[in-house]
Amino acid sequence: MKSKAILIVLISIIIVIAGSLVIYNFILPKTSGIKNPFTKTITPHHEVIGFLPYWLISKAQIDYSKYITNLTYFSLTIDKNGSIQKYTKPGQSEPGYLSLKNGKFDPYLAGNLSIAVFSGNDKDINEMLKDPATSANNLTKDIIPIMQQYGFKDLNLDIEQVSDASPAARIKFTEFVKQVRDNIDNSKAGTLSIDISASAFVKDTNLSDPKSLALLVNKVILMAYDYHFMGSFVTGPVAPGQGAGIVSEFDTESAVEAALQIMPSQKLILGIPLYGYEWETIGKVPRSATIPGTSLIISNQRAEDLLTTCASCSAEFDQTDKETHIIYQNTNETYQQVFYPNRQSTQYKVDLAKQNSLGGIAVWALGYEGKTILEPLSAYLH
Repeated sequence: MKSKAILIVLISIIIVIAGSLVIYNFILPKTSGIKNPFTKTITPHHEVIGFLPYWLISKAQIDYSKYITNLTYFSLTIDKNGSIQKYTKPGQSEPGYLSLKNGKFDPYLAGNLSIAVFSGNDKDINEMLKDPATSANNLTKDIIPIMQQYGFKDLNLDIEQVSDASPAARIKFTEFVKQVRDNIDNSKAGTLSIDISASAFVKDTNLSDPKSLALLVNKVILMAYDYHFMGSFVTGPVAPGQGAGIVSEFDTESAVEAALQIMPSQKLILGIPLYGYEWETIGKVPRSATIPGTSLIISNQRAEDLLTTCASCSAEFDQTDKETHIIYQNTNETYQQVFYPNRQSTQYKVDLAKQNSLGGIAVWALGYEGKTILEPLSAYLH
């Protein structure tokens, strides 16, 4: 009797366990959405960085909290010895430095703030890199007190050399960034981010060596724009999503793919534009030859306004480029071709960032946006 009772108890236990497994594996997932507690679910952290240039402060909104998590003030200018430039000529203030000092940026001094330092002058960059360690020390000596005074917790490096860089220059630039990184760490001033153009990930002639720099910084902002620009010989999208090897040498997707070969996805921030370009042309089809000296930057807002004021204008979204273009005839028998991103473009870039588990998105630049181009960022965050 005792052994029989034990057998009955064991059978009962087996039945309970089996029933529990059936309920757990087949019923609960379908009816209650309860997940296996032993399966670790990682929710990726998304951030959206908004760059606000000093020249767009008067056009920008005060509250971007629906769309961005971090705000970057652009910018202070780096001099040829690495220090922060305060004057451009005797008696003339450097505008980025002046706009910060005279309080124009004060309404935005809250939340997660970054300050960008910029140089786009090849001559100054070459001079600065003759002694990269000293130049880096000069920069951090100037910028760290500014970061501490205004509450900037990140230093953003945007150093863009136009001409091709030699291998020696690339090494020196990496040494410069490393010294800046060490100084920032030693002072506990915050984090370090760097902006790198898309071409640097597919060519080795750019001043920035992404593979080396990714090891030194907290975030890499992939500037996936200016594939076409004011000096382009043909019209085309500012930030083509696809089309590499067909209508362009490379595109946003191929740049992201190349970047992910050398750095963790969470370190990579996809930079997207809120502006485009327009050119005057003789031809009326996309990628027509441009007439030199006729190009202009066009903000997303201005492109939207154009569609409301130009009766003969209509916009066409290109499914390869993931951008919109407007082509209309001028009064002098030439054509105006406008290429710019819109809400669909932003949605495509958001989807690309999510599919590749990127750390986030950066927008250039606040103040250029129209009514709807930022809306996909709200859903991306919330």
